[in-house]
Amino acid sequence: MDEKDFELLRILDETRNITHAADKLYMTQSALSKRIKALERELGVEIMLRSRQGIRFTPAGEKVLAHSKAAAHEMEQLRRGLDSMQGEVCGTLRAGISINYALYRLPEVLASYHKKYPMVRMDIATGHSRHLYQQMLEGNMDIAVLRGEYPWDGTQFLLSQESICLIHSREYKDVPLSDYLYIDHRSDSALASLMARWRFENGVSGDTGSFVVDNITACLEMVKRGLGWALMPEIALDDFDGCVYPCTFENGEPFVRRTYIFCQRDAAELPQVQLFMNALKKNR
Repeated sequence: MDEKDFELLRILDETRNITHAADKLYMTQSALSKRIKALERELGVEIMLRSRQGIRFTPAGEKVLAHSKAAAHEMEQLRRGLDSMQGEVCGTLRAGISINYALYRLPEVLASYHKKYPMVRMDIATGHSRHLYQQMLEGNMDIAVLRGEYPWDGTQFLLSQESICLIHSREYKDVPLSDYLYIDHRSDSALASLMARWRFENGVSGDTGSFVVDNITACLEMVKRGLGWALMPEIALDDFDGCVYPCTFENGEPFVRRTYIFCQRDAAELPQVQLFMNALKKNR
C-alpha cells in the first residue's frame, strides 16, 4: 500500500459508492475496481462488499481503513515537520473562516498573506461557525476564525467585537418598528436567542409579521429596498446608507458580537500558522 491507496480508501469511505469514488479520484470504475482487487490480493483479505445500494467495508476492511488513516496522518505530520524546518515559510495552512468574516474581511487578509508567503499551500474552508468549530474539535483544521462563544482549551484570541445594530431605510426614520416588517436572517442559536430577547424587550416580538432569509447579505439588500427592518452585525454595514442604531438590552448592556481566533496548540508553533494569526490581528 502507498499514499495513493490511503487516498483511495478515504474516498471510498466518504462516498460508500464506487461510481462517486471513481469520479472524485478521476478514475474509471473499471480501474478503481481493479485497484481494489489488487489491494485485496496484496493484503490477503476481502476488504469490501458491493451491492446496488453501494459498498460496505468488511471487518477486515474496517481495520485496513483505520490503519490507512493513521498512516496518512503520520505522513502529513512528517511533511509538516520537514516544512517547518526549512528557511522559507512554506507548508500547509488549514483554516476555517466564518462566512461573515470571509465575506467582509478575509480577501484583504489572504491577498496580503499570499503575497508575502507564496510557498504556503492554503487550504481554506468557509462556513457557519458552529460547523467549523466541530471541525476544530475533530482536529481537521489548524486555525479558525469563529463568531460567537465556544469552549476551547487550545490557543484563543479575541479578534474583534462589534455592535449588533437596528437598521432600516431612511423612509422609515420616524415610523414605529411595530408598524412594518421584521426581516430575520439565519444565525447560530446563541445569536438568534439574543436577537429574540432584544425584540421582546422592545415590544417587537413578531406580531407585525416577519420572514427569514438564509444570510445577512440577502437581508441587507431587502432592507435597502425598504422591505422592512433588521438586526445586523456592524461588519456588514460599511456600504449601508440607511439608518443604523447600535442596540442595547433593557439592563443597559450593549448587544455585541465577538469574533475569535481559535488555534490548535501544536499548530500554533508552525510558522505559517503563526504568521496567519499575525495577519488576522493586523487587519482587525
